Amino acid sequence: MTAKILDGIKIRDAMFAELKDEVAILSSAGIRPGLAAVLVGENPASQLYVKSKIAACEQLGMGSGLITPPASVGTADMLAIVEDLNRDNDTDGILIQLPLPAQVDTKRVLEAVDPAKDVDGFHPVNLGRLVSGRPGLVACTPAGCMEILRRNGIALEGANAVVLGRSDIVGKPMALLLMHANATVTICHSKTRDLPELVRGADIVVAAMGKAGFVEADWIKPGAAVIDVGTNRVTELSEAERLFRNLPERLEKFKAKGNALAGDVHPDAVNVAGALTPVPGGVGPMTITMLMSNTVKASRMRRAKAVPRAIASAGPGSGGR
Repeated sequence: MTAKILDGIKIRDAMFAELKDEVAILSSAGIRPGLAAVLVGENPASQLYVKSKIAACEQLGMGSGLITPPASVGTADMLAIVEDLNRDNDTDGILIQLPLPAQVDTKRVLEAVDPAKDVDGFHPVNLGRLVSGRPGLVACTPAGCMEILRRNGIALEGANAVVLGRSDIVGKPMALLLMHANATVTICHSKTRDLPELVRGADIVVAAMGKAGFVEADWIKPGAAVIDVGTNRVTELSEAERLFRNLPERLEKFKAKGNALAGDVHPDAVNVAGALTPVPGGVGPMTITMLMSNTVKASRMRRAKAVPRAIASAGPGSGGR
């Protein structure tokens, strides 16, 4: 048996088409959803990531802005930038690109963002709304995982789900989203006992540990749906040989390039699982997609009185829970 591949790129393209239509309808009502990104310093990885987010805004017809404080910026200056964006009516979403420099109090900065503009879904108010099942902005990666499950018809109600990882950004909100969908959820972490056996009992596995190939293929229940959140850069030949032993083409590419991307689930799981997200091309494309969706959703929620009722309550951005 070979798992069905849960293609995040295909879902991203479908959602972008939906969002583009929705942005056009909002624009006809005089509303242009806008995202402002704050990128501190010159971290190449962060620059590339923010550039892709700005490009996505342009593709969808949304407004975008980029603020680039120097790497020496302090907490007070960051708070002032956030406050200006909170007051800017053309800004519907505020993105603080992480990590911030060591001298900046990251929690203070993130908590200063207006919860109505917190399109990353990190603010305690939005996390609290998620806990209580109230409408709000949900963290992008777990929201994207839910879209993958739903758009592929994966049964959630009554399913046994195991979430590997307990971060505030992925693990905890993922568990809450699955619980709201009536799955029975177990959260696992580095101190969990009998981890392989717990995973073997799961109908749905969400792996977000940040360790390449951590979940072995024989941990997976035959036919289970596996959502692999991990994106790990492998640079050691011995590690590549462990991961790609049954994938000679990928191993040869590794040898030629000197590195490769791998998920938290061993690639051999494709022969056991019923459905599986690839790495790359699975969860990754959905994170930016849900950021765009959250920005449109924030625009609708902030401007509900000016937006037709059907638009204010519908659209892909309303399906992130």
